[in-house]
Amino acid sequence: MRASHGRSRRDSPRGDRMPEANTPDNQEEISCYPSRSNRQYAERPIGSYLMPTESPTAELGAAATAFTLPATDGETHTLDSLNGANGLVIVFMCNHCPYVKAVMPNLIRDALALKEIGINVAGINSNDATVYSDDAFDRMVALAKEWNLPFPYLHDETQEVARAYGAVCTPECFGFDRNLRLRYRGRIDASRKEALPDVRRDLYEAMRAIAENREPLEEQYPALGCSIKWKP
Repeated sequence: MRASHGRSRRDSPRGDRMPEANTPDNQEEISCYPSRSNRQYAERPIGSYLMPTESPTAELGAAATAFTLPATDGETHTLDSLNGANGLVIVFMCNHCPYVKAVMPNLIRDALALKEIGINVAGINSNDATVYSDDAFDRMVALAKEWNLPFPYLHDETQEVARAYGAVCTPECFGFDRNLRLRYRGRIDASRKEALPDVRRDLYEAMRAIAENREPLEEQYPALGCSIKWKP
């Protein structure tokens, strides 16, 4: 069955499916869903990192890619262990990005609210720490303690998970229903490098609809933020 598409602010061509994440405990064949290849982002020159990156349109309804990753809480988490009774949100994020820093209070607020309705949240940092040392694992541990993050903060050191999901920027959200099918991809809200007060909670409202077995709004706004810092 062909996956359906949510409507976004701009058209984006559909691309090929990406391979599974090659994490140590994940060798099974898994489908994925980026609408265009992520390789073009990996090949960008360093100078392009200074420009904000916008997420492409996703193929809604596709299956989540399994993974096994270490986290700042000292535990190792899998996709299945992270899933909540009504779904899961995966947020590709990092330490240094000003877009992440600005929206962190809103993300924490929404993560706590989503947990109350059976939807878990997990953050994943896939950045190359040799480009930004602030994104090293020890700094991730410090950030998790500083913010008292109410969700696991995972380290994708090989970047295989980010590539499998087609993630391109931080913060970028992937929202899944209880069956781990993609239902939302996009922003937390309209905040950019400064948090905006009294804006629509795009992520929360979409996931609340999913938890209540309703369809989220057709119009899903793309994430905009710092590009993921890819390894050579």
